[in-house]
Amino acid sequence: MYAAGIAGGGIISAPGGFKMKNKSIFGHFSLLTAALVLASLVGCKSSDSKPDDGKPAAAAKQTFQRSGYACCNLHYEGDWISDSNLAQLAFIPAGTPINVKKIDGYRAYVEVDGKPMRLGHDYGRAQETTEQWVSKIVVLDDPKTKIAKFPPTVRKAIEAGKLMKGMTKEQVVIAVGYPQTNENPNLDGPYWRYWWSSFGPYYVYWSGNKVSKIDGHSETVGYMTYKGK
Repeated sequence: MYAAGIAGGGIISAPGGFKMKNKSIFGHFSLLTAALVLASLVGCKSSDSKPDDGKPAAAAKQTFQRSGYACCNLHYEGDWISDSNLAQLAFIPAGTPINVKKIDGYRAYVEVDGKPMRLGHDYGRAQETTEQWVSKIVVLDDPKTKIAKFPPTVRKAIEAGKLMKGMTKEQVVIAVGYPQTNENPNLDGPYWRYWWSSFGPYYVYWSGNKVSKIDGHSETVGYMTYKGK
């Protein structure tokens, strides 16, 4: 699970090229070496770098209006909500009203409880369209109706944005959101991979439809596990 970085970034581009001053074989060799080094540097992307703000090949500004509710606890930084949903960030509670104003490429412009914010489809672009992702996290039915029917301990875990053994898949999604689609294309797999930070993944293992284990770095697991009653 973005992974997990959060808000839109940029692409580092190489300079326009080299101007040859020495036409000897050694000059050519130096030029080739420099070009290879530069290409290597450009190709390397640090693990905490953020996805580009590009658009799909055929994408333009689209009218995509939708009024609904946050499907789940949505983590954010500033005005940015990414599909990485890093657990270390503050979150907007499940059921918060969201109005989608428009989609522009991999970005959706919304109002969250009246506040302008942006949704960033940063990591699952190859597996689903921006419209599909937005429709998944902005649901038409208020999830608070479902949450009210859960056992008290599960409700408290969801309110805290944490997990516990025995939770169903639906309850996990409400508590910590969907895992990144690029890393979890099949939600029927034996586990889901999530991200506490850009460098800290954790895993939710399943036994049937219920959580059997929360795994990862001990501190991350300790933080993500609800211990109340």
